[in-house]
Amino acid sequence: MISVAIDTNILAYAAGVARARGDAAKVVAARELLRRLATRAQVVVPVQALAELFVVLTRSGDTREAARDTVLRLHAAYIAAESASGTLLSALDAAVAHQLQLWDALILTAAAEAGCILLLSEDMAPGFTWRGVTLVNPLATPADARLSTILQV
Repeated sequence: MISVAIDTNILAYAAGVARARGDAAKVVAARELLRRLATRAQVVVPVQALAELFVVLTRSGDTREAARDTVLRLHAAYIAAESASGTLLSALDAAVAHQLQLWDALILTAAAEAGCILLLSEDMAPGFTWRGVTLVNPLATPADARLSTILQV
């Protein structure tokens, strides 16, 4: 089965975080995306994304307990991609070579090490491919053909 990784921003929308005008539609879209992916792909969540989600949720008004519960629920629902020492070293190389933020590079590297073909993110450069993982904005219109193919299976 195909593996697809999810970035923090998509998880935040799925958790109901709506900070700006138009985010309500993104909440609905992210929830529908995860619902559809659940039967069509292995959904991978890098541990770094889960940690970032905790911060996003608490900054958005959730209590620490509520944020923890959300992160634990997602951790149980999907495959967690761990970040080990080698993951960090590879992420450092990606950050330098491709001018990525370190935390984004860590998420991308964890996705690669988990065997993902796509990393779904709203805030990274769509189309960029590194170590076999292509960044795709799942909220973009028109929809990326690679993601559409997975969702139609």
